[in-house]
Amino acid sequence: MIKEKFFPNKAALITLISACLIVAVFMGLRMVFGLFTDFFVTDLESTITEFGLAIGIQMLMWGMFAPIFGALADKIGSAKVTIVASFFVALGIYLLYSGPNTGIFFQINLGLLIGIGLGGTAISVQIAAVAKHFPNKTRGMAIGIVVAMASIGYFFSPIYTKFALSAFGWEKTLNTYLYLVLFGAIAAIFLREVKKEKNINESTIVDNQTLTEALKEAFNHKGFILLTFGFFVCGFNITLVSAHIPSYIQERGFEIWTAAAILSLIGLFNVFGTLTFGYLSGKYSKKILLSILYFARGIVLILFLILPTSTYVAIGFGVLYGFLWLATIPPTNGIISQIFGTKYLATLYGLVFFSHQIGSFLGAYLGGYFYDLYGSFDYAWYLSIVLSFFATLVHLPIDEKPLPRLATI
Repeated sequence: MIKEKFFPNKAALITLISACLIVAVFMGLRMVFGLFTDFFVTDLESTITEFGLAIGIQMLMWGMFAPIFGALADKIGSAKVTIVASFFVALGIYLLYSGPNTGIFFQINLGLLIGIGLGGTAISVQIAAVAKHFPNKTRGMAIGIVVAMASIGYFFSPIYTKFALSAFGWEKTLNTYLYLVLFGAIAAIFLREVKKEKNINESTIVDNQTLTEALKEAFNHKGFILLTFGFFVCGFNITLVSAHIPSYIQERGFEIWTAAAILSLIGLFNVFGTLTFGYLSGKYSKKILLSILYFARGIVLILFLILPTSTYVAIGFGVLYGFLWLATIPPTNGIISQIFGTKYLATLYGLVFFSHQIGSFLGAYLGGYFYDLYGSFDYAWYLSIVLSFFATLVHLPIDEKPLPRLATI
């Protein structure tokens, strides 16, 4: 009986499972490139700054193409968009180990191509597809489940990658990723669209809204603008960690294995964080939840920097930061759908996500730049802490009330 209440229909269940499998693959893959840093530096003669730039370009392309793929998904369907985007990920990975892969080609393969592909495969299109199947009361939990599955990918990908790099080398490891991409593309076939006449979230008035009207409405809403500022910080926070924590671990004198451990623990405990905040998003103010999340991130980063170097500190950081990692997604997506409805959710969330990826670009690039300039990542961490407290404040003025046109829902 509980299951029937949570899942509005069979299509909702199938879409949820499909989205979970897709994001587990592609979000897992985007997490592991930091573990290749030494190989890229040695074999491809890349500097830390060049690696940071490539990851920064990847994040920026991911963000730029998220609203583009989102608009296409709103128009032609999430399944087609995800399959097309997965091709770009596969091509970038393939060329990274077998094609021209130094200099500008390194930036194109790791940065441009993979980044474009992530725009349509790594969570934004998929959670929008899921959100359209669920009402506001359970939408946050459904999105939390999808994000939690991304965490499963986060957990297993670093473990597998660390093993494969030792056993097979970096080229063969990248080659095996292509099979995962194929699996994700096959799973995308089962993403289902919501038929207008059966849409439980929308009214006839909303269905008549054009994309241009939706964009004008969003950019004239203060809450939408504030969400973009907040999500910018989220991108900076997490990409600084995912791209540079392996190198920072060595700089601080931690055991080398703790880098993979931190990334895996982030993935594991992100499961609990996203499910928790997905559940809470259906019960409490989403903007307050976001402020709490960003404040906690700032405190955890401060503790990580000031506490003595030890295995326990590294593990504690992985656990606590993992709990906060992608827990921002359910309340952020929930605020957008709650205020504006779900018809153009993939597009609107994609635009907010673009801001996230601008932050991701700066987190990846500035981390490498500060290191090469000053010989330390500390200045990047300090900036991340300041931004966390900025995001704590910026969400508070958001008006979460649905727009008047949604009053008939």
